Amino acid sequence: MLNPGEPRPRRLRKNTAVRDLVRETAIASADLIQPLFVIDGNGAPEDISSMPGQQRLNTDDLCREGKILHELGIRAVALFPSLKSDLKSEDGAEALNPETLVLRAVRALKAAVPELQILTDIALDPYTTHGHDGVLTTDGSDVDNDRTVEILSQMAVLNAEAGADFVAPSDMMDGRVGAIRVALDLAGLSSCGIVAYAAKFNSAYYGPFRDAVGSSKAAGTTLLSKATYQLDPANARQAERELFLDESEGADILMVKPAGPYLDIIRMTREGTTLPVAAYQVSGEYAQIHAAANAGWLDLKRCRDESLLSIKRAGADLILTYFAKSWASEQNS
Repeated sequence: MLNPGEPRPRRLRKNTAVRDLVRETAIASADLIQPLFVIDGNGAPEDISSMPGQQRLNTDDLCREGKILHELGIRAVALFPSLKSDLKSEDGAEALNPETLVLRAVRALKAAVPELQILTDIALDPYTTHGHDGVLTTDGSDVDNDRTVEILSQMAVLNAEAGADFVAPSDMMDGRVGAIRVALDLAGLSSCGIVAYAAKFNSAYYGPFRDAVGSSKAAGTTLLSKATYQLDPANARQAERELFLDESEGADILMVKPAGPYLDIIRMTREGTTLPVAAYQVSGEYAQIHAAANAGWLDLKRCRDESLLSIKRAGADLILTYFAKSWASEQNS
């Protein structure tokens, strides 16, 4: 028995009205960014088996989906191309084709839903036969940093010219944010922002995404190691250095990827910058929640909502998540 006057924190949890009044963290549809996969041609949507509810969409279906998302209150999407194998090469040259799939998709989506903000991925892994995010050194032993940065800068300009509102370099090459900022500004594209994948870890959670864009098939494995350029999951101080180098080079938004296993990094970023902070709840995070729910072990909706709340509570202003549409749909029902 508590003595008179002793604290009783449960008073603030006693009913729904009180809990709503004192709730500290809330998510809005406008906080969420829906990743979308685009394919060429006029075929039907392709289900992604490792990511229940997610599909590869042709450009017409992509535009229809963009309209639906915008009507649900989602203000931004992130586009990822899934290319036919004959367009992939060692050097990822298709990324610099002015009529490549993602550029045509950006133009179509921007024409269909002008208010929808479009983020495009700036990395070479969808375009290379080896599945790495850049071109390889002469001996093939590693990714050539500086040659890759030159290509990414050209790629960013093409994406911005097509109508991308933000380019999002996800490659983790040294110096790429500064080089892209200079290239955009010199091309008269200073209004295009940069969402920097500033702390992207060499994570085991990317497998379903690599299936979705076909980079695992190109490389022959979902277990491709990118340890020479993506961050070691053990190293928070290296992540901090990367984050604030990207800020100094001109990033407009700093991103942490993955989100759920790196809540400490999200919090560190939030406390160290005044820039908006984004976090990417990646394909493996999404897939494992679905897998456990399908097995009857977890409640899908509650785990979805709790996972998103934890990312927001850690300090993310924006969340890239495959749950964006389902979450926003329920808020509007």
